[in-house]
Amino acid sequence: MLLTGLLDQQVVFFGGKGGVGKTTCSAAFALAASRRGRRVLLVSTDPAHSTADIFERRIGPLEVEIAPRLSALEIDGDAEAKHYIDVVKRDIQKMFSASVIKAAYKQIEAAAASPGLVEVALLDRMIELIINRQQVYDLIVFDTAPTGHTLQLLRMPEAITTWIQALVKHRKALLEIDRGTETTTDAAALADPVLGALERRHDRLAQLRAIITDRSRTSFVLVGIPERLVIEETARAAEMLADTGVDIGGLVVNRVLPDDLEGEFYTSRKAQERTYLDEIDRRFSRLRRVRIRQLPRDVYGLSSLAVVSDHLVGPPTR
Repeated sequence: MLLTGLLDQQVVFFGGKGGVGKTTCSAAFALAASRRGRRVLLVSTDPAHSTADIFERRIGPLEVEIAPRLSALEIDGDAEAKHYIDVVKRDIQKMFSASVIKAAYKQIEAAAASPGLVEVALLDRMIELIINRQQVYDLIVFDTAPTGHTLQLLRMPEAITTWIQALVKHRKALLEIDRGTETTTDAAALADPVLGALERRHDRLAQLRAIITDRSRTSFVLVGIPERLVIEETARAAEMLADTGVDIGGLVVNRVLPDDLEGEFYTSRKAQERTYLDEIDRRFSRLRRVRIRQLPRDVYGLSSLAVVSDHLVGPPTR
């Protein structure tokens, strides 16, 4: 079964255990979509950033065209975290007095060193791309970091939404105390800059959540290889994605050994591989599955990527 049906999606994530070929598959899929007339943005959130290597050209944090109708960018988590802190500081300057700002800055600097900030900043960048670039691109393809990190990102909108709702409730209570009223009027809520900022962020998270859980718009493709540890991690990822509400568009089984080679080592590896391929077919029978043969050479450049594209979605129609 091919992944051809996913070419019509608006957002497609590629994820899996480190080193299984996520970048190759996401790049090949993005190239295939662009060659079928779709305007595509390929986004790397993996700190390793192999996208530039595979396309043999420089790719950075700004969108750059790498082929007709295909652009790409690489998100730097640390740079995004710094930008996120700078934006928060600017917002605070607009909202509070100088005495409050000084105390708030100390808390912000402490938060900047805390774990999780990079993930929050990455999520913010993803929101910006998915929501704000819909009019420019027909499809956004994400080449993601290893599975656990990516799943944490996809589960964050729900967790942060709950947190923001609690902050909104707390802020409204403070406004009621300040005004000596039992309820916060709509006019008072709109006039409060803190509440306004929280409400805007809540709306953006709700938009993102609606998009990534809409099976007609977003899918997640798992990439793996026929090995024991990878199969187990893929199974856990599939379960967590199902709990998150994200559609699993397919499973790419990468680096399958070619047939009809000779030698004791090959025969042994091939026998073990057949066992794992049978297990994959059994455990992931409900998923669309695509097998990609191990190619004789490394995949880089448009011509070799096109070979992988044909394995994923079939050759383009003329």
